This record gives sequence, C-alpha cells and structure tokens, in this order.
Amino acid sequence: MTPDQILLGGVAYVILLLSLTMHEAAHAWAALRGGDPTAYQGGQVSLDPRPHIRREPLGMVFAPILFWVLGGWMLGWASTPFDPRWAFAHPRRAAAMAAAGPLANLLLASLAGLGLRLGVAAGVFLPVPTGFFELALAPEGGVAEAVIVVLSFTFSLNLLLFVFNLIPVPPLDGSSAIGLLLSDEAGRRLQQFMAQPMLAWGGILVAWFLMGRIFGPTLALAVELLYAGTG
Repeated sequence: MTPDQILLGGVAYVILLLSLTMHEAAHAWAALRGGDPTAYQGGQVSLDPRPHIRREPLGMVFAPILFWVLGGWMLGWASTPFDPRWAFAHPRRAAAMAAAGPLANLLLASLAGLGLRLGVAAGVFLPVPTGFFELALAPEGGVAEAVIVVLSFTFSLNLLLFVFNLIPVPPLDGSSAIGLLLSDEAGRRLQQFMAQPMLAWGGILVAWFLMGRIFGPTLALAVELLYAGTG
C-alpha cells in the first residue's frame, strides 16, 4: 500500500471507530433509560471506544484493517449486551433501544452534512461530489481537502450505517425497531419470530443484496438534497 492509502486508511478507521462507538453507546443509553442497566454495567454508555472494542475486537479492530488492506473498504461491526427478559417484558422499550443506534448514525451524518454545506456556503468547497470520500472539491487545496475527506467519509459511512441497520430483517436493528409500531403482545411475538437463528443468516444475505442496489441511489439523493439551493 502507498503512504497515501495508509494515511487515508488511518483517517477512515478513526471515523469508523467513532461511528460504531456512537451507535452502540446510543443503544446502551436507550436501554439504560428504558430500565436495562446491562450495557451500562459493561461500561458501554460511553463514547470511549475501549469497552466496545473489548466486547467486539474482531469487528472493531481486525476486520476493518483486513477489509482495508484487501479491498480498500473500511467495514466493521460492534454489539451491545441487553437482558432478553427485560426486552420481552418491555417490547416497546426494546424497540426504542434498537432504533437509537441508527439514529445516532443519522445524527453524525447530519452534522457532517452541515459542515459540507457550510463550507460550500462560505465558498471554501465546491458542491461537486466525485466519490465516497469526496463529496465536494476544494479549489484552493490545502487543509480544505483534508476537511472534505473527513466530512465526506463521515457523511457517507454514517448514512450507510443508518440505512443498512434499518433494513427490517434480523439481526439488524430495523427488525426490532418495528416493535415501536406494534402492541406489546405483537411486539413479543415479533421478538420470538426474529430470534430464529436461520433468519439471522438469511437476513444478512438479504441486507447485503439490498444495499448493493439501494445505497448508491440513496447517497446520490442525499447529496442532491444536501446541496439543494446552493447554486
């Protein structure tokens, strides 16, 4: 790998680590607010990535580095512990816990998008997206180029995490978040159905299939809306 690829990989890894940590901390905080202290007792109601890494070292350290070296993609995963007895007793609270993670990613994407739009409004950036890492151009170069990379990858990655995790198939958050729309009894039946092991394997395959088809247009639409009215 070239020095530029290594540097870009380091920046991408820090952003991924922040994004996964925010996602899991939001799950843990929502569970604590809903009456389940399991993740809190594990130290996961925190933006410190270390307790999250201790729980999922493969998904938060080894896999992202391996994916970057082999394919130039920064991918990873993490998880938050919860008490299944609590989730069964309070299905709507459990659904809110599930929704909190993707919403944290939406918040990060929104903040990065705001930074890009402000840069365009100030004339520092041009609203010309050329890729996942470059959703704008910096006519003057320099530090502005580095800022664009950070903001662009934060926006793109967190939009991806938001959309992917809300696909309503197990084991993704979207399959549990549906419980917000259901009665408690229906929510419990949904939990029992979604807990089947074979559904989880099939769900991951379905989600990857769908993301390959919907994320490109979703990102393009999001960028179009982001820069709407800027000229």
